[in-house]
Amino acid sequence: MDKNPDKHEPVNIYDIARLAGVSIATVSRVMNNSSKVSEKTRRKVEKIIREIDYTPNAFAQGLGLNTMHTIGILVPTVADAYMSTAVDYVERYLSRENYHCILSCSGFSFEEKKLQTEMLLSKHIDALLFIGSTYAGRGESPLETEYIREAARKVPVFTINGSIQGDNIYSTVSDDRSAVYDITCRMIDSGRRDLLFMTDSRSYSANKKKKGFLDAAAARGLPIGEDRVFYVENDIAAVREYLKREDLPYFNGLIATEDGIAIGAVKYALDMGRSVPGDLSVTGYNNYPISLACEPELTSIDCHMDQICTVTVQGILACLQQNRAQKPPHERVIPYSIIERKTTDFGPKVSREGPAERTLWL
Repeated sequence: MDKNPDKHEPVNIYDIARLAGVSIATVSRVMNNSSKVSEKTRRKVEKIIREIDYTPNAFAQGLGLNTMHTIGILVPTVADAYMSTAVDYVERYLSRENYHCILSCSGFSFEEKKLQTEMLLSKHIDALLFIGSTYAGRGESPLETEYIREAARKVPVFTINGSIQGDNIYSTVSDDRSAVYDITCRMIDSGRRDLLFMTDSRSYSANKKKKGFLDAAAARGLPIGEDRVFYVENDIAAVREYLKREDLPYFNGLIATEDGIAIGAVKYALDMGRSVPGDLSVTGYNNYPISLACEPELTSIDCHMDQICTVTVQGILACLQQNRAQKPPHERVIPYSIIERKTTDFGPKVSREGPAERTLWL
């Protein structure tokens, strides 16, 4: 029997199995370094793979092992810096563990989120990761997230920056409420009592941040309510023009849920002849590189995206690799840091680290 397939025909896993006289599952186990293959069989299969210069794909590697070594990732958009940064971290970490990723963008409508979730599940993925608090809904109804619980009945589901209740669902979130509570208290204690809170979203994460702002004001005895909360586009130029155009109450402190919003406020202040931080103290969120490009440099909250993604990937591996001792907790809350720069005057510097990581087990 000729052991060399026609060089003009593509070689696949079926050819390897035929030439080696073994099953497709055995070839797959060899390619995945499974211990369930004898050394003699492994050498025979590997010899044929070398001879015909075969490069396996994810589907071929998954045959017979009940795994495709593929993770589905769903984000609303990759145009957002938070989403793209998270995707970059997660994909690189998973690649080191020989897992492939299928990325899809859902937008923000419920129908598209559900449709794209079903599409990824149809790809026979091993686990599904949702990045972004939009997938946690607004907390108004469990129906907002029922499609995610349905997905979790098929594969382990992981979420970044949004907590969702349900079996086989594992969330990693920032301590958003505590972070904004902390930085708002610091701003009030530095003498700022006329505050605004600006956000571009009504998502799970944004609502946690808003709660931190309102709770801090209440704790410091300030009569601040929803009338000091404003929703704007996360765009530097748009925020600058919004603040110039709208007849807003006087403010000498501004808490923003995005660095872009905060920088827009800084530019507005400088256009209006108000010094920063003398006349206006401003803080952002996420500690993106643009916070250093801002002049003056922006004080921002660092949610430690690298740690969030590392913990998430560790959880995925714990669920999928059977040699791990246990599954991850239902929720892990990652601590934050306040990176104080030149748009605030909080006074003498003290420790800016948030509380330690917290976990919640079901």
